[in-house]
Amino acid sequence: MNNPGKVTLVGAGPGDPDLLTLKAVKAIRAATVLLVDDLVSAEVLAYAQPDARVVHVGKRGGCKSTPQAFIEKLMLMAASEGENVVRLKGGDPFIFGRGGEEVERLRATGIAVEVVNGITSGLAAATSLGVPLTHREHAHGVVFVTGHAQPGATGPDWKQLAATARDARLTLVIYMGVRGAGRIESELLAGGLPASTPVAVIQHVSLPEQRHAVTTLGQLQATIARDGLASPSVIVVGDVICGVAAAAAPAVRARTA
Repeated sequence: MNNPGKVTLVGAGPGDPDLLTLKAVKAIRAATVLLVDDLVSAEVLAYAQPDARVVHVGKRGGCKSTPQAFIEKLMLMAASEGENVVRLKGGDPFIFGRGGEEVERLRATGIAVEVVNGITSGLAAATSLGVPLTHREHAHGVVFVTGHAQPGATGPDWKQLAATARDARLTLVIYMGVRGAGRIESELLAGGLPASTPVAVIQHVSLPEQRHAVTTLGQLQATIARDGLASPSVIVVGDVICGVAAAAAPAVRARTA
């Protein structure tokens, strides 16, 4: 490589452009090539320069996605040509964004890489309902966990997570869990979380079309089916949901702009 460029992994946040960090905006504006995930909103992408090359490399749970190896190849090729590459990801690159894998691959080939954090959808989802993920009276900590296992993998041990959440008073924030909600519900119950445990499901976090439902663990799957909630959604499980969200929300409510 005669004149290697650089790659910046940028967290675009949950979708609302007002939730971008200043550092993220600067990186997007400076990019000559942007590799953009499917969940990144057009309003976020509007910060890119008009002459920047934008390549959409869709990544959405449950849908056909651009192979990860091909995305990494595109990054390497563009950087080797001297481009200032931004890999623009929904949420945060290091929270279920495969950012760790991409950093390892880039550094192994000598490409300079930087990571710019973004607001992860699990945090924004709870905040949109006025709910803190930790609260001295309700939760001593929070666990971010994926509900989508890799092919051939068993996925999280939901029974153990339930026992730990119950005993340590933790909030569970589940990404990509809608399709497996039935199993998640039954195994969390089997692990010792009460059926009355408050749960919120938030779809399209931070966007004008945001919807949510507040329910209980024992009614999680039934609520998702009844209200037609789908991906991308975040499921928040724990006593922090009681109070503000439960009192403020009907079964499903669209976020007001």
